[in-house]
Amino acid sequence: MAKSTPKQTEYDFSRFEASLVELEKIVERMENGDQSLEESLKDFERGVTLTKNCQTMLKNAEQKVEKLVKVHGELETESFPDGDS
Repeated sequence: MAKSTPKQTEYDFSRFEASLVELEKIVERMENGDQSLEESLKDFERGVTLTKNCQTMLKNAEQKVEKLVKVHGELETESFPDGDS
């Protein structure tokens, strides 16, 4: 029997969580100040990449969020308007 694959949103959530954990480790290493300049620069670059990826994932999630509205006993979806409020 084939194993079911996780939904895309579950995958994105786990990837987001993994990115946050990695960012926390990077911050901890950099705060300790025990790294060489080269190691610090590599960590900084990786942190910037992870941050951008997390921001993209959050923006995508925000765009997918839908408000449930009960209409005539049926649940319908209503997308939030685009743009900043």
